[in-house]
Amino acid sequence: MFGDILKKARLKAGMTQEQLAFEADVDRTFLSRLENNRMSPTLETLFRLSDALGVPASLLIARVERSWKRK
Repeated sequence: MFGDILKKARLKAGMTQEQLAFEADVDRTFLSRLENNRMSPTLETLFRLSDALGVPASLLIARVERSWKRK
């Protein structure tokens, strides 16, 4: 669920996984696992990703929450 939101935000920002991973200071394989919903981020990682994407962490969480409610 979070991974789908993260991937959409990354693509909207016009970034590759490698670019986002570099900007957020996370490993690209870890980012791939997040995007494939195999792992969940810590709060620190969430903030790093949102900063790198240029969107508030609260926006990403709100999108996840909306997606969760549709299930």
